[in-house]
Amino acid sequence: MSRIGNNPVKLPPKVEVTLADGEIKVRGPLGELRRAYGASVTIEKDGDQLVFRAASDEARAMQGTLRALVANMVKGVSDGFQRKLTLVGVGYRAQAAGDKINLTLGFSHPVVHTMPKGVKVETPAQTEIIVKGIDNQAVGQVAAEIRAYRPPEPYKGKGVRYSDERVVIKETKKK
Repeated sequence: MSRIGNNPVKLPPKVEVTLADGEIKVRGPLGELRRAYGASVTIEKDGDQLVFRAASDEARAMQGTLRALVANMVKGVSDGFQRKLTLVGVGYRAQAAGDKINLTLGFSHPVVHTMPKGVKVETPAQTEIIVKGIDNQAVGQVAAEIRAYRPPEPYKGKGVRYSDERVVIKETKKK
């Protein structure tokens, strides 16, 4: 059984937390996030840290889940999250334009992906994409959607991949 829910979440100096009516609001230098939580877990503010307590033994899993989500909220409003994507393939390019990213991925048409609110995209090079934001789930979801347009294929490794992803190349068919 995981005991991560028993660890308190330490609050950085510039982060404010508001607890009211089953909702937690975290405000920091990069923005504000809010999340509703059920009555099975209580959150208490103890100085510069948050303590999570489960109402029953059945709610211990929810205690750990809520603690991890709140820890990500605190990290997001203070530091932010980012995912790097790399384009591998001849002619594969990306160009950020405001809240959209234009992708040339070998299709007969360009792919335009619109960013949701709170997520920004940068292209320091034509074959590199950086997705940034304060919400970890939103940043990961946008990165997964961009990767899904052309996932890396196993024979040449062409496609959109995470920068830390290893693609295992298959051996070609022999005569």
